Amino acid sequence: MKKIFLSLCLFFICMGVVSAETVDYAPNSKSAILIDAATNTVLFEKNADEKLAPASMTKIMSMLLIMEAVDRGDISLNDEVTISETASSMGGSQVFLQAGEVYKVEELLKGIAIASGNDAVVAMAEYVSGSVSEFVNLMNQRAQELGLSNTVFKNPHGLDAEGHYSSARDMSRIASELIKHEKILEFTSIYEDYLKKNDGSSVWLVNTNKLVRFYDGVDGLKTGFTETAGYCLTATAKKNNTRFISVVMGAETSDKRSSDTTSLLNYGFNSYQTKVILKATDSLGKKRVENGTKETVDLALTKDYVKLFRQNEAIPNYSYNIKVDNLVAPIQKGSVVGTLDVVDENNQVVDTLEVTVLEDILKSNLWEAFLKNLKHITAGRNIIK
Repeated sequence: MKKIFLSLCLFFICMGVVSAETVDYAPNSKSAILIDAATNTVLFEKNADEKLAPASMTKIMSMLLIMEAVDRGDISLNDEVTISETASSMGGSQVFLQAGEVYKVEELLKGIAIASGNDAVVAMAEYVSGSVSEFVNLMNQRAQELGLSNTVFKNPHGLDAEGHYSSARDMSRIASELIKHEKILEFTSIYEDYLKKNDGSSVWLVNTNKLVRFYDGVDGLKTGFTETAGYCLTATAKKNNTRFISVVMGAETSDKRSSDTTSLLNYGFNSYQTKVILKATDSLGKKRVENGTKETVDLALTKDYVKLFRQNEAIPNYSYNIKVDNLVAPIQKGSVVGTLDVVDENNQVVDTLEVTVLEDILKSNLWEAFLKNLKHITAGRNIIK
């Protein structure tokens, strides 16, 4: 009987190792999810589509719209923003802005990212869109563009409002989009800083995400708490070029929120790794260009090709088939000019990737075209001789 008992124990231990995903890595939270940031592969989920109040995790979408406005050139981090009466009167978490004060966009972003300032996010909503209501419209429009089926925003800060909800899966997808703007991580990774007020005094900004200080690799993103939402956290961490995004919603305490997040991230880093198979800066070969200032151009992927593997899993030997039509100038770097099929060892296509060019190719003028044709004619005569 003792041998049978030990055999059964060994069996169930092995089963637990093989089927680790069946373990609840977020026992304290109503819903949770863990994804690989590079591939958006879901590694763990629990009630991930349940509609719940996101509290201040709402600000992830607000920060996304702000960063997109910065990257488009609509606004600048050095722009000065005058604080309105509406912004200064916001309750909840705040950085104590006063009506009439003037701050740079970068200072207000820090107030949002570090201290979760409701007043700061309202000030930025007004600056980006002209009004809070129009900013909220943009938030919901962006949610639709991202295909978020369980998210509706009623405000930019996350204070409880009827019909204001999201899900763990949707929050992870917004976070995945936000961290493409790497500048934001410079703010969300700060544990403490100071906001210098217009009168010369300072407000101490302390990150509401304590894991920024206590978990190696965590550099964002946003906590949340209201009586309705409970304790929530969308976190991201990076180690050895592998980045994960976790979301927990509805925990009873901040400690339980941190515990579940730590458990999810530990599972990710202990079990998986991402590898860059092909870099976007790698040349895939040259292609002839018609009517261009250059006769050939290097082909490349539009973005790094990254794959997720189990820890210690051997990386397959891939081969590649490139399909590119005739190239005619002008061609802009980043524009899609073809595709690349990734073929595994069983000769199966596992991924199809977009191909671009590594530099802009301008259209040649008449004189350049004449010289090029003359060169070809001369080269042809020399060959005949």
